[in-house]
Amino acid sequence: MDAELAVTAGVIIAYRLFEVAYAIDLSRAETIWASHTRAAGTRGRLSATPPKAVAFGTPPLDLVLDPLTLTLDGAQVEAAVTVRLYDFGVVSIALRIPAEGAAWSTFIARLNAMDRCVGLRAEYAVWSEMLAGLRRDLDGALTRPISLPLEEDFLIGVVNAFSETLTAAELQERVDLVPLLSGEQRPLSEAARHDLLRQRFSYYTDDLVALTWGRAFIYEPRGDSDVIDVLEIANAQLLEMRYYDERLDAELPRMYELVEATRRTTMLFASRRFARLARQLYTLVAEVTELTEKVDNALQVTENVDLCAGLHGGARAFPRTDRERGRGPQARHHS
Repeated sequence: MDAELAVTAGVIIAYRLFEVAYAIDLSRAETIWASHTRAAGTRGRLSATPPKAVAFGTPPLDLVLDPLTLTLDGAQVEAAVTVRLYDFGVVSIALRIPAEGAAWSTFIARLNAMDRCVGLRAEYAVWSEMLAGLRRDLDGALTRPISLPLEEDFLIGVVNAFSETLTAAELQERVDLVPLLSGEQRPLSEAARHDLLRQRFSYYTDDLVALTWGRAFIYEPRGDSDVIDVLEIANAQLLEMRYYDERLDAELPRMYELVEATRRTTMLFASRRFARLARQLYTLVAEVTELTEKVDNALQVTENVDLCAGLHGGARAFPRTDRERGRGPQARHHS
């Protein structure tokens, strides 16, 4: 039997994304941040993909916060903290811990411990504390802030090097990705395994991305971060869509009631009420249209369609279940 592979270079990244406002003025946010912290933010860009092939439509603003100490299965680990602001109103906070010198099974255990510590089902107040601090510091850059932000999480295990040099095909023969992608300790059925593993992508013979709705595994020996960035922006886009999906769910029944109430009024006032109702509907449609354009233009793709189309398709292929996300009726979003 082959010896168990060891991860010699890698990182585990836990994301928490928040819909905080209708829009964020990134230039204003950059100025405010520099005045508060005396540290300049940077504008995000893809590191390896040529700008003419794939680029951010409006480059997001990257900020660095002080590191945190996490307790994972009784051991203390320092996590680097970064923030990314998107102009369409989403804030993404990422915690990164190193994953080096660990056997593959230990790498999976550490990723699952990260999920237990900071995942959606974990009572981890630091997320809300960090968000509250950001909202307070950047208040002047937020357009129409949302009082109760929607949120999502995503977990990525990244390996840049194993103890042996492997192709993507050899790697999938040597390791079982299912425990990492599912977080389950018990063996899964063949049907469940097939569903978990059907979203796998490779561009070169020695790289691999495997996606589920809430987790991803990336094998990237060149150290490129483009796939990580595209996964983050895909989740930011889906969170934005979820916000308007829930808003429409709340608005449409009210609109039906207003239409019915207007029909019952006398003809003298009906035209005025219908005009007012039409303006409300037009306003909502205009907002959704503007949102769609911003989200669609967040990442400009002209050549490298494999990088984005595959990952966006993979993200949409895994509807979250109530059991998986542990959040009840809200789990039906992203339709």
